[in-house]
Amino acid sequence: MFRGSIVALITPFRDGTVDERAFQDFVDWQIKQGTHGVVPVGTTGESPTLSHEEHRLVVALAVEVAKGRVPVIAGSGSNSTEEAIQLTKHAKQVGADAALVVAPYYNKPSQEGLYQHFKAINDAVDLPIIVYNIPGRSVVDISVATMARLAKLPNIVGVKDATGDLARPLRTRVEIGPEFCQLSGEDATATAFNAQGGVGCISVTANVAPALCAQMQDAWSRGDLVEMARIRDLLMPLHHALFVETSPAPVKYAASLLGKCTADVRLPLVPCSEAARPQVRDAMVQAGLLS
Repeated sequence: MFRGSIVALITPFRDGTVDERAFQDFVDWQIKQGTHGVVPVGTTGESPTLSHEEHRLVVALAVEVAKGRVPVIAGSGSNSTEEAIQLTKHAKQVGADAALVVAPYYNKPSQEGLYQHFKAINDAVDLPIIVYNIPGRSVVDISVATMARLAKLPNIVGVKDATGDLARPLRTRVEIGPEFCQLSGEDATATAFNAQGGVGCISVTANVAPALCAQMQDAWSRGDLVEMARIRDLLMPLHHALFVETSPAPVKYAASLLGKCTADVRLPLVPCSEAARPQVRDAMVQAGLLS
């Protein structure tokens, strides 16, 4: 259903507000560069600091410009189950192809609580749901056993796995089966994740290297391991540089160097520091994105 290089979109700002034109131009550029899918208002899109009105706007803008050319997987998670349901309902209403729903953060639900949270969303909205498991930010880890329970629900179709545990996709594949869509949430191990049962990556790096990220995933799909490894190695310094400070500050700075948006982020995040900027620029030059 979903595969390849799926970009976790940044949300451009100008003068403190969402830059609608820059965002839609950016989504169109992504698609023309070969990106296989787009995710508006994930963590990289600064969803924690968007108002509900802005959140809904950005999803609608992405659907409008994508025009069915690639899937739109709308971020619609929350640590409030009812809020997650409402955001997921909106995603369906405006024509998103799926929802990316993060594990509830801060309130630290049990495994049963996690199951009931996702089941409630599954029951309330007839839309494919990709579960986003990111213990480093949510402080809870959805176990393989819980994921297997969730996979039996009709709308739970896959997982974005940002655990960093490369045994996890294989354990999940063995437990659930190959039809469950497993997407990496970590650029640096995306190809290793595929080798363990994954089918793609929801990528931060694809914001600034969409063609290379898509070509790497395509090379893997057709079994061209030499080309896959060449691009993998070329991108590795960029993967590192884009997380040298809290994301998405470095990737927004990188996008600003390409003329795609400003480097603005919202508090409590701050723009990429002067000390970090040369590392980001150098990695872009090394990847052939800047001269």
